[in-house]
Amino acid sequence: LSFFSADLIVPRLGILYNTSLGGRWGGVVAGYPLPIGVLKLVLIIIVTPLLMYPKWMGTHYFKAMRVAGVYFCRGIRGTGKSVYRAAQYLAFRINLLLNSRQRRIWLRRLSRTLNQGFAAKPRRAFVTGAGTALVTSSSVEAVPVEAVPVEAVPWDEPSGLEDADWDITDRFLPQPGAKEPVAVMSAVKSQWKLPSTSLLAPPEPYLVPQNPLQQMARHIETTLADHGVTVEVKDIKAGPRIVRFGLVPGWVQKRAEYSKKDGSTSEAERSRVKVQSIITREKDLALALKTPYLRIEAPVPGEALVGLEVPNPSPGKVPIRQVMDIQSFGALTAKGGLPIALGEDTGGNAVVMDLASLPHVLIAGATGSGKSVCINSIVASLLFTKPPDQLRMLMVDPKRVELTPFNGIPHLIAPVIVDVDEVNQALRALMREMFLRYKLMEEIGTRNISGYNAKSEERMPYLVLIVDELADLMMVGGFEIEQNLVRLAQLGRATGIHLVLATQRPSVNVVTGLLKANIPARVAFAVASQVDSRVILDTVGAEKLLGKGDMLLLNNDSPKPRRVQGTLVLDEEVDKVVEFWLNQQGPPLPGISIEDFEDEAVTSDELDVQMLERARDLALHNPHLSSSFLERRLKVGRLKAEQIIEYLDEEGLVIPR
Repeated sequence: LSFFSADLIVPRLGILYNTSLGGRWGGVVAGYPLPIGVLKLVLIIIVTPLLMYPKWMGTHYFKAMRVAGVYFCRGIRGTGKSVYRAAQYLAFRINLLLNSRQRRIWLRRLSRTLNQGFAAKPRRAFVTGAGTALVTSSSVEAVPVEAVPVEAVPWDEPSGLEDADWDITDRFLPQPGAKEPVAVMSAVKSQWKLPSTSLLAPPEPYLVPQNPLQQMARHIETTLADHGVTVEVKDIKAGPRIVRFGLVPGWVQKRAEYSKKDGSTSEAERSRVKVQSIITREKDLALALKTPYLRIEAPVPGEALVGLEVPNPSPGKVPIRQVMDIQSFGALTAKGGLPIALGEDTGGNAVVMDLASLPHVLIAGATGSGKSVCINSIVASLLFTKPPDQLRMLMVDPKRVELTPFNGIPHLIAPVIVDVDEVNQALRALMREMFLRYKLMEEIGTRNISGYNAKSEERMPYLVLIVDELADLMMVGGFEIEQNLVRLAQLGRATGIHLVLATQRPSVNVVTGLLKANIPARVAFAVASQVDSRVILDTVGAEKLLGKGDMLLLNNDSPKPRRVQGTLVLDEEVDKVVEFWLNQQGPPLPGISIEDFEDEAVTSDELDVQMLERARDLALHNPHLSSSFLERRLKVGRLKAEQIIEYLDEEGLVIPR
């Protein structure tokens, strides 16, 4: 023992220091003086099993070390509060420097362990509904208990925890047959302030006179009766731009039949007017009502009526504040979703939807139909209801004028992307973020973003991608753009990633079948032909819309498209909302590595090299190579194919035609 202590622990006094390596090895392992040597040995005992058996230690050894850390911290609790504060501050500073969310979670666990070890004092309870939960600094998750009054204990007063039984091993180690505690759901409070609806212009009430509508109803009955079709107008609903007349088919009297045998005459029978006979008189009704914009819906979903939609003789607008002030919009906001003030239907009822449940939206319409105003209304609805720590957005605007006014708001992950060549890099970065979120949810054991936010201390914000012109992206990126968008649409819902795609050319090359299959919610504004209407809605009708916000909405709630007049948000109102967020300074936002495109550039170069190699092989077998042939074989866009043809031409592998 004396030889060991002299030669190993204190190598300077050993007789073998100069003749063997034992003293030097002991000095490296144990060190001098003695407290440093003991600390090194403790660290070796802790780290060595973790390096040799990381998987087993991750499940069993780490929990035991947490318990040991709690006992150690409580042993020096009386004199080590300053040590705890310093360790907590150090963990907080490291947390700000690290970019990996997984490391931040481990640091939070370390801080929580230190907090459990030093001074566990009960805090004020959270009351949610009928239950009350006591939340203390030593409890990992809150457990709902019976509704009893709980008084908060001041932080500086003694809470009687010094004399308590500190055998808390059962709190951390799993017990056979034990159930996990249920997390208490509470309203999430943010340090950011939301803008008030007073920034928006107050709605102007409009009244539709009833006498003209009654005259139009009688005119409709008379016009159809002149053509042998008996109907009765039973229902009139006036919306801001459209008046819907509910037609009930009348009765047709059949002739009595005469019997030659006995000379008797049978009684006359009645039958309903066929709905098809009303539909075939559409042009006659348009001529009688002096309007080319007439649409017949037969039958109206949920009602025994034939809907005849006619332009309102006294049209009105739908300000966005008018929809945001209703009760259903506030109830949807309180649930924690992504509410959208879309507009009003033909009956004047507000149409409010939750983007989180849609979960993606595809918008199409010709120029001047109200597509860009609809996108601004969606963005404004989100900015009025969600702070930046709960919602992040990424915008793509190839036209450079529609979404660029939102530059600078804290909700944006990166400035509005106006260069189409950068879109693929941004989409790949979104996919990286999506797969990272899936890993985090797998570790906690949740299936979607709402379950993750209920269990995790660090909340995961929603992420919305808004594209103003999809056709420009498909022309440049082609197959790769479509593949990335389809991938995000398929897997992004559970991780809180939602898409809002808009295009003014709803052709099959832009709105492909695979993309439509993953985006069930579609909004169609006025289009040029029935073909465009079938592409976006799979049915006709969008070619008969009035324009300026008149839309057909198709989602999972209704089997048929609903007619809606979109909300109107003015440029001055958008500027006020943007200015409100620009003038507000809030806490640091959760980091999302969406703007790091350096690695993506390398991947893109490697991909181009592979494409060139495949193109060279094709050129060797077919010297008269064309760009359209490369588009089909390599599945790239037209511009990319033309660039590859230029490279091959410089190398002499392509014979010009």
